[in-house]
Amino acid sequence: MTDAQRFRELYEESYPRVLAYASSLVGRQVGEDITSETFTVAWRRMRDIPAPPLPWLLGVARNLTRELRRRDARQYALAAEEAQRVVTAGAHVGDVAADVTEREAALQALATLSDADREVLTLVAWHGLGPRQAARVLGCSTATFSVRLHRARRRLERAFNGVAVEVAAGLSRDSRPKVTVKEH
Repeated sequence: MTDAQRFRELYEESYPRVLAYASSLVGRQVGEDITSETFTVAWRRMRDIPAPPLPWLLGVARNLTRELRRRDARQYALAAEEAQRVVTAGAHVGDVAADVTEREAALQALATLSDADREVLTLVAWHGLGPRQAARVLGCSTATFSVRLHRARRRLERAFNGVAVEVAAGLSRDSRPKVTVKEH
């Protein structure tokens, strides 16, 4: 039996169970991606797959899921740090409590944004790309990217000012910081 025939049998027999497992961890859409990556690994390592193959395949799916979650957590943390930097640019407060309050507000504000807005903001702010380079990454024109960036900054600013009241419970309503996001 050739590797291609063995893989075909493995795929036909195991795909539904690997998909069900991956989907139970991360949802159907991402589960499909994890399943696809699992079988890509299986194809590359056909000779290393033990019998029975299902536990090995589920282990690969689990590892891919864990790696995805770690990557997402790192990206979120970096984006949160950048959001804090963006919303507090130019308004440094020497008070540690105020800094913590603003950081929490920035994290919450960032969490309210869509994935698309977070991506646009982090491409420029964290990854240091210019509008032309970021537009290339997203597959759109520079003008379209600039509009998306402007709108994402405005949504971040509104979100920050909205959650700042809740986070800054210790500050009076009139003394809470108002933030304006700087354009580059």
